[in-house]
Amino acid sequence: MPAITPCLWFNTKLDDVLDYYFSIFPDSSVREQLRYGEEAGDNAGELMYVVFELAGNRLSAINGGGQDFPFSEAVSLEIDCADQAEIDYYWDKLTADGGEEGPCGWCKDKYGLSWQVAPSSLNELFGDPDPARAARAMNAMMQMKKLVIADLEAAANG
Repeated sequence: MPAITPCLWFNTKLDDVLDYYFSIFPDSSVREQLRYGEEAGDNAGELMYVVFELAGNRLSAINGGGQDFPFSEAVSLEIDCADQAEIDYYWDKLTADGGEEGPCGWCKDKYGLSWQVAPSSLNELFGDPDPARAARAMNAMMQMKKLVIADLEAAANG
């Protein structure tokens, strides 16, 4: 079966991108890398393409070398958090240094990449057999930026 690897396009130095993401996700590593040759002028020697693992997930990235294709919310990366401490950690790290808070557990990092930072229990709340309980949890989430597990559970419990 072929591997499917999301490829992210950046218009900046990939070494800086990797340093940033590796500081947030410590269980990360570079698997493959290619650098621009002398023919690339000002980009010579810069990282052009990289395959890396971010918290055990395989991704790749391209330094667009001056061509800017901005990220949008149409593509996001989800972080399945075990508890509120994980939500707080990733939310705070991703929204720092120019990142942006968004609604319903969505945020953008300083490169404009969209992330969903949510508890692993979220689908369980929304799929609750009691439709009123599920609706209360959903309504509570719609009022939040960073998700707060205790508030979601309290809303679900009425």
